[in-house]
Amino acid sequence: MEFAMTAAADTTETTETTEPTETESETADTYAPTDRTVPTRNRDRASYDKALVHSILDETSICHLGFVRDGAPVVLPTLYGRVGDRLYVHGSTGSRPLRAAGDGVKAPGLPVCLTVTHVDGLVLARSAFHHSLNYRSVVVHGIAHQVTDPEELRTALDALVDHVVPGRSLDSRPANAKELAATAVIRLDLDEVSAKVRAGGPNDDAEDLGLPYWTGVVPVRTVHGTPVPADDLDPAVALPDYLSAL
Repeated sequence: MEFAMTAAADTTETTETTEPTETESETADTYAPTDRTVPTRNRDRASYDKALVHSILDETSICHLGFVRDGAPVVLPTLYGRVGDRLYVHGSTGSRPLRAAGDGVKAPGLPVCLTVTHVDGLVLARSAFHHSLNYRSVVVHGIAHQVTDPEELRTALDALVDHVVPGRSLDSRPANAKELAATAVIRLDLDEVSAKVRAGGPNDDAEDLGLPYWTGVVPVRTVHGTPVPADDLDPAVALPDYLSAL
């Protein structure tokens, strides 16, 4: 089946790797490909374009953060926000990966792999083998560090809130000292990054084109419903414009 969605996770029987060429080096508009971000299959779907990467990251608020703990892989779903070429990932001060990340001074940081995926369509082919998904994904490799500077921490928390609902950080009470002490955030720079995209219809074999099975794409999208006010909300508080615009 054709479901591989991440550029770094693709594997085939061939262990071929591609060294980045001079023309593939990082520019102001692209990330430099590396051994970990060049896929071994469907390379035409990979992209290092910063605008595309940022658009994929900005369209959702849930990522999956992978790391190794006690010799075993762990992957956690969590919230994140982007500020320029840096991601901030939410956690708790009691979280082991957050403690392991350190601040980059007293601890070297935590090697991580962060992924984000959008499913845009179910691709139904005439053969089971050629069923697939239309998707957009981003894979980020790097060293995560805990945010310890108070000003950066506030910036990161505002980014996390606004990444979920743009404009919300200015329309809510900021975290107090106790809440800040209970919250941990790690930062991950966007240096070793790739996107991967599949779009379009099924890729049926020529000999299957006459088979009497429905084939095509079922679009998939995420929508926001009508906001439901809390039971104790003052009726005088109007729905903010930024919620009406979601």
